[in-house]
Amino acid sequence: MILYTCGQKTMGPAFAHPCGKAGKALDAAGYEYELKTVGGYRLMPWTWGSRSDDRAEVMELSGTPEVPILVLDDGEVISGSSTIAGWAKEHPAARA
Repeated sequence: MILYTCGQKTMGPAFAHPCGKAGKALDAAGYEYELKTVGGYRLMPWTWGSRSDDRAEVMELSGTPEVPILVLDDGEVISGSSTIAGWAKEHPAARA
């Protein structure tokens, strides 16, 4: 599975940062995942010019330029931190 995030990756506090919330939920559920960061952060004016190029893959996958999005191994796309966190809680990774 692949988690697409902004440049903060999963470092932000889960209560305040969407990408941190998604990553920490996947970690807590026991998942290993590939992390892909994308540019074009909407609050940084110097990234606005390249935002559509930086987030073209995310837009193609989810229909929105917003991250986080999670792409499961079967190709299913889950968008948004709360949705990803809910999915991870409902589907914990199989423990060996």
